[in-house]
Amino acid sequence: MTPFAIAGIQMYLGHGSNIDAMRQRIDLTMHLYPWVQMVMFSELAVHGPVLHHAQPLPGPAEEEFLTIARHHGIWLVNGSMYERREGALYNTTSIINPQGEVVGRYRKMFPFTPLEQGVQPGNEFFVWDIEGVGRFGILNCYDIWFPETARTLSAMGAEVILHPVMTHTIDRDIDLAVSHATSATMQAYVFDINGLGAGGNGQSAVFDPNGRKLHQADATEQIIPIEIDLEQVRRSRERGIRGLGQMAKSFRDRPAEFPVYQKGFDTSYLDGLGPVATPRRVDEPAPKNVSTLPVRRSFVAK
Repeated sequence: MTPFAIAGIQMYLGHGSNIDAMRQRIDLTMHLYPWVQMVMFSELAVHGPVLHHAQPLPGPAEEEFLTIARHHGIWLVNGSMYERREGALYNTTSIINPQGEVVGRYRKMFPFTPLEQGVQPGNEFFVWDIEGVGRFGILNCYDIWFPETARTLSAMGAEVILHPVMTHTIDRDIDLAVSHATSATMQAYVFDINGLGAGGNGQSAVFDPNGRKLHQADATEQIIPIEIDLEQVRRSRERGIRGLGQMAKSFRDRPAEFPVYQKGFDTSYLDGLGPVATPRRVDEPAPKNVSTLPVRRSFVAK
C-alpha cells in the first residue's frame, strides 16, 4: 500500500484577494485532519476571475503560499491565479513542496475562449514525483475536456491528476462526467475541485483509478480529505480496470498512429466551423464568419 492524503478545499471565493480566507481553511484543515499531506484549491481561487489582479511570478501572492506550506509542512496547490509574463497573461497554478519551494508552475493550455479573453494558452505539461509515493500531474478546468491532455499526463506516468476547476454554469454535470471518465480511461485518481460564489457552483468530486466515485460534495463549503492508495493505480494498469480492460497497455501496443495529429491531415471540416465566439440570439444575425456554436462555463471579468 502506498497511501497519500489529499484535502480538496471547496470554499466561497470573492473578486479580490482570497489569500487570508484560504490560509484560514488550511489552518482548519490541518487542525481537523493533521494526517493530510497535500491541500489543493479550485481554479483562480487566489484572486477570483479578475484579470487586473494578475501579477508576475514569483510574486507577493505566491510568496504567501510558500510561507503557509512551510509552516504546515504540506504540499500546496493554490488552484491558480492570473500571471503576467513577458507581456502576456496566463492562468497559472503553482505547485509548492513542504519546504516552501515552488517545484513547478502549470499554465492552462485551453483558456476558456471567448470568456477568458486576453489569456494566452500554455504549451508545457507538468508532472512531478513525490518521493516514496508516486507521480502527480495537473490539468486546469477546461483542459480536461480535451482527452489528449490527460492521455499525455498518463503516458508521462502520472498516477494522480489534480484538476482545479471554476464552473458556475449548467454544464457542471458534464465537467463531472468528463473527470469521471478520465479516471477510468487513464486509470488514475482524479481530484476535481470546484469553488463557490465567484469560484463556482461546487459539487467537487474525487474518482479512483477503477472509475469509482469516492466522494461528491454538494454546494456548501467543504473540506474533502481523501487518503488514496497509489498501489491501486499500478494494479489497475497492470491487471486491468476492475480486472478487465487494460487500456494503458493497449494504448502502448496500438498498431497505428492517429492521423489527425499528422501534418497535412485534412481539417477542412474543422476549419469550416469558424472562430470561437459567444453565441448570439436566434433572432439576431451573426457577424460574417463567426460561428454560432455554443460555448461553455464561467465568466471572467473584463
